[in-house]
Amino acid sequence: MDTAATLSRPGVRSLAAGVGAMTLVGGSVAVSRVLIAAPLFTAQMIRYAAAAFVLLAAAGAAHVPILRPRGREWLWLAGIAATGLVLFNVAVVRGVAHAEPAVIAVAVACVPILLGIVGPLLEGQPPRRQILAAAVVVTAGSALVEGAGRTDPTGVAWAVIALCCEAAFTLLAVPVLPRHGAWGVSVHSVWMGAVMLAVLGLATEGTGAVARLTAADWAALAYLAIMVTAVAFLLWYSAVASLGPGRVGLLTGIAPISAALTGVLTGGGAPGPIVWTGILVVVAGLAGGLRARPRRLWAQPSRPAGPTQDSPHKRPRISLPDIDPGRTEPGGYRFRYPARIPRPGAGRRRVR
Repeated sequence: MDTAATLSRPGVRSLAAGVGAMTLVGGSVAVSRVLIAAPLFTAQMIRYAAAAFVLLAAAGAAHVPILRPRGREWLWLAGIAATGLVLFNVAVVRGVAHAEPAVIAVAVACVPILLGIVGPLLEGQPPRRQILAAAVVVTAGSALVEGAGRTDPTGVAWAVIALCCEAAFTLLAVPVLPRHGAWGVSVHSVWMGAVMLAVLGLATEGTGAVARLTAADWAALAYLAIMVTAVAFLLWYSAVASLGPGRVGLLTGIAPISAALTGVLTGGGAPGPIVWTGILVVVAGLAGGLRARPRRLWAQPSRPAGPTQDSPHKRPRISLPDIDPGRTEPGGYRFRYPARIPRPGAGRRRVR
């Protein structure tokens, strides 16, 4: 079966949105390196606060309503902010103190497998073997791209936390996407994350942390806020809402490829044979997984069953007469009778 024939036009657009989001995320590695010496919580708070203003302004310009959360929706959205935004950043920073960055990256590369298992369960569906097999291939290819590194037990623990937080960023959005959509989930998770980071920043870095940011830091934060947060969040959650978390999770394998290629464009060395092999493995896994016919995350309401074409109790189709100014009937009404409706006085005919 041809992949192009399997995907509808909306499916292709959703895949393109997911690919764009992961390309932006992977390409942000070079920009994020600028912020190594910056105060972590304060810098990320500024990033997410700026992204919230950008999203609200864009939603207003596009006339997209942002609904207020209600009931348990507050918990789901706060969970996205706490795990996918705040704790993930903490896990990465604390993890690289005990492990090489490649270890954290390889752990996060296991996200397709986790989403392939847990994602369908949230939809009330069993995991699909084709998607899981493709997720294993994508994860293996991502590990080849990222490479290996040394670590200790603490580093492994932080790597696992980073993996769970990265998966939670997608999975916790599933219950709230039907009502809030990509816009609402992005806006609420971002401003909540900014508030949480502001509290942590004041408690650990003090009020003078903003003054320690350099011009390069502010430029990097502006790019991260607009492209990697506002734009990438909208693209990613749009893809999740359309394709489901299990299938769209395969696209996370594009992030390490984007990071490797961005490194080349920014003056880094050319990838070695192992990295190129990993890229080919990721592409093979994506091709295999995307050939699976997608499931709708939320089924459209079906119409009540009625008589079919082959039903012996099929209802006759009767058309009402249309107004015809050239024919006057008793009572002053003017009608034009369709050909399949017998005219008065034309004899008895069977109506089909």
